[in-house]
Amino acid sequence: MIKRLPLLVILLVSFFAQAQVLKPVKWIFSVKEISETEAELILKATVEKGWHLYAQDIPPDGPIPTSFKFNKSADYELSGKVVEPKPIEEFDNMFGMTIKYFASDVGFKQKIKIRNKAEFITTGEVEFMVCDDQKCLPPEVVEFSFVINKGKTENNSKPEITKDNIGTGSVIPQMDTLNKVDSAAITVVQTPDDGKCHLKTFNGASAETKGEFSYWGFMLLAFLAGLAALLTPCVFPMIPMTVTFFLKTAETRSVAIRNGVLYGLSIIAIYTLAGTLVSVLIGPEFANWLSTHWFPNILFFLIFMVFAASFLGMFEITLPSSWVNAIDKKADKGGIAGLIFMAFTLVLVSFSCTGPIVGGILVESARGEFFKPMLGMFAFSLAFALPFSLFAIFPNWLSNLPKSGGWLNSVKVTLGFLELALGLKFLSIADQTYHWGILDREINIALWIVIFSLLGLYFLGKIKTPHDSPVHHISVPRMMLALVTFSFVVYLIPGMFGAPLKALSGYLPPQATHDFDLVHKLEVATGTETKTCGEPIYGNILHLPHNLNGYFDYEQGMACAKELGKPVFIDFTGHGCVNCREMEANVWSDPAVLKILREDFVVIALYVDDKTELPENDWYTSKYDGKKKKTIGAQNADFQICSFDNNAQPYYITLDHQGELLHIPTAYNLEVSDFLKFLNDAKAEFLKTTQK
Repeated sequence: MIKRLPLLVILLVSFFAQAQVLKPVKWIFSVKEISETEAELILKATVEKGWHLYAQDIPPDGPIPTSFKFNKSADYELSGKVVEPKPIEEFDNMFGMTIKYFASDVGFKQKIKIRNKAEFITTGEVEFMVCDDQKCLPPEVVEFSFVINKGKTENNSKPEITKDNIGTGSVIPQMDTLNKVDSAAITVVQTPDDGKCHLKTFNGASAETKGEFSYWGFMLLAFLAGLAALLTPCVFPMIPMTVTFFLKTAETRSVAIRNGVLYGLSIIAIYTLAGTLVSVLIGPEFANWLSTHWFPNILFFLIFMVFAASFLGMFEITLPSSWVNAIDKKADKGGIAGLIFMAFTLVLVSFSCTGPIVGGILVESARGEFFKPMLGMFAFSLAFALPFSLFAIFPNWLSNLPKSGGWLNSVKVTLGFLELALGLKFLSIADQTYHWGILDREINIALWIVIFSLLGLYFLGKIKTPHDSPVHHISVPRMMLALVTFSFVVYLIPGMFGAPLKALSGYLPPQATHDFDLVHKLEVATGTETKTCGEPIYGNILHLPHNLNGYFDYEQGMACAKELGKPVFIDFTGHGCVNCREMEANVWSDPAVLKILREDFVVIALYVDDKTELPENDWYTSKYDGKKKKTIGAQNADFQICSFDNNAQPYYITLDHQGELLHIPTAYNLEVSDFLKFLNDAKAEFLKTTQK
């Protein structure tokens, strides 16, 4: 017998015990006219056998009571409270208390006084929770709406319930319901999947091109994603930390092997556990928060600057003496605390870059999946941990090289300069998502020119750090490194005047932030700007690449597409999306692609990580996760997940004027020919649909 088990624990246990999504309660809403000035709103719940829907009056430590919220309106006023029939009242073993509940169909009633308006819509929401004898389901909120026709009791027509006549910014699931009118009441019947996301399909195929492959196939893709994550700028600078730590702790070969294996297992365990918990308890939106919110990005920027200063010889980073003593005492046991600390540091810092990659894995939680995201995170972290474990097992690969001391310090100094350069990426992400305007593209390039010029001078021996060995002559390897570094500096210089610098497009702020952009001025002078219907909403803070004109609001872009008779091209993108910038620089820049986007489509760029908060009347509750969506980015990300079951960027969609897919969406692919085929096929489908 479970006595007074905390509600949170009950919900967690219940969630893991479920193999599918359960919907034991369905709601039907209707209106009964009492007189010309009074009506009764009926909210009927159909409860499946074996489940309990709780009454409105429940003790504080018990389950969530059923509650109703009616939005205020000048058209009516509530008359009393919601009335419910007499519930069953008995002792509940799960909660250890006497609780009131309903075990079958139950009707709740709310009387209202109608004011002067002849016809209006009443909206609100009901929050409820259900349990059976073994488990409880998480609390659920269902939105409702009633059409009130004052004094009309016979069959008549009434306006369709739409977003426009309910209120700006409100997403009402009742728009998907069937409206039935009889002589006594106006009834709105909720469909079984009301309040849920409705995925768009093309010719019967899901928007997200999923194959029916096995878990092994999914794990293989996750493993390859882990290998790709090693190439991100957040991961590479962590290598010297790993090497330095294990050089100090590996006294013998057996200790090195043991440390390396434990380190790799720690990375796998942390990533798998963290990813699974995020998937089940928080959702894929957390990955977006970690990679785009100002706090983690500024924190990681400061961490990189501190480590850069340390590698350049300003000071030595050491663990607190108490930690070091504790690790030393456990040396015979493998220094597990230190290994876990290093593994956790790696996972935390790298997750800012790997978050968008694992987002595709975490989105599996949208359908109640558990084992699939867990297996995916395991495969991802296995690939991710391999090189770090090898460095841990064989740290003498560096220490046994000729002149190991001086050479190793040169490596640390070089990586210190690289961390200065790469750390700017975190500051840039925060700057772009919050529109601070402190690190525009030309400022970033100028800083890189200075940093890499200093690095080149270091290779030539013109600059020395405190721990450098004397340089009596410049070796051939150092000369070659200096040559490469100064060549990179020369490559950067045209970027100060607006050159695209395609190879670095994913690591630099967007071209639109460049103040002195000669390329843009030339495009304007030659008249290559895209013609649109009017000034785009958010056009003062958001921009499209290559002087493309478009929109940043879905509704405005769709309206323009209808006006111009063109199909819609949607770009799900982000300020901190490296692959988005690479696609724009290497694929969108192709003349044939630009011509099609300018002339044949209305382009809508939906930034999923923009933190600009919208007016309160534009907020809405997500059908996907039940959370309030208050910012531009949160609403765009929710739209992508809810409509296309995908939360990775870039993600490209083509739609007709009814919002239907014209082609299976595409994502990151640097093959220009494939992208052209995607656009041309969508154009052809649009023409065919239009002719029909």
